[in-house]
Amino acid sequence: MHIRTTAALIVVGLLATLAACAEDDTAAKASAPPTLTEEQHAGARAAAGIPAEPSITARDKYLEALNGIDRRIVDGKDDKAVSRGLNQCSSIKSFGGNREKLVELALGRFTIDTRLPEIATPEIGGKILDAVHKNLCPDF
Repeated sequence: MHIRTTAALIVVGLLATLAACAEDDTAAKASAPPTLTEEQHAGARAAAGIPAEPSITARDKYLEALNGIDRRIVDGKDDKAVSRGLNQCSSIKSFGGNREKLVELALGRFTIDTRLPEIATPEIGGKILDAVHKNLCPDF
């Protein structure tokens, strides 16, 4: 009789553990961020003024332009440089007529002002801005 009681308690314990795991899984799913469809993602990017990912050709030309300014800007981190450039496009859309502000934002966004202070000049910022505008968001 003692064995049956022990077995029953083990089964009850296992069922309680499984129920708790199921609740945790449900809570995790409820707190997970919703996934967006490609169309929703594109709409959100457009609303933020961020263009679509560049074509391979545009991406290569953009990275080549940045490397032509100073190889340390990209520093082998191509994806990060593209991401920063796309975010700079958002600023171009917002501050299109204010080149001085855009140059300042480019120097900060690409961390030139902190990583490479010796080249943190309006001239370099302007070249970065022009590379972004020409290759990633020419329609802005």
